[in-house]
Amino acid sequence: MTLAHNEVSVEDQLAINALLHRYARAVDTKDWELYRSVFTEDAYIDYSSAGAAAGPRDEVTAWMEQGFGALIPMSMHYITNIEILEHQGDSAKVRAMFYNPMQLPGVTDLSYCGGYYHHELVRTSDGWRSRNLREENVWFVNGPS
Repeated sequence: MTLAHNEVSVEDQLAINALLHRYARAVDTKDWELYRSVFTEDAYIDYSSAGAAAGPRDEVTAWMEQGFGALIPMSMHYITNIEILEHQGDSAKVRAMFYNPMQLPGVTDLSYCGGYYHHELVRTSDGWRSRNLREENVWFVNGPS
């Protein structure tokens, strides 16, 4: 079977879904080596819409280790509605919704945020990896002061 231009195989859809689920597990379990494995070495990660870090993979990972890991004792990302918007050969643009309940320091009630992850993915010898992630934080309840 030959796929039409921009059509995605079931195998690629499953692999991309697994990559985004691995991302959520890495953040929530604070497994920073697993987190790094979601991205290419030269990836750019942008969490600035939530007032957080933006920069190269290793800089953002270090920030996550020091900031997120130490300050947020609980988070549980749900990644849903994964859409492959563009696909051509070994690259894909993906948008996925996220919902994240978490415990923030100094906030007695649970905090919640939601929005979109925008990934630019590439197929590598190790499978699909994100070379660019931009978080679009749309809403926040009981956010940090």
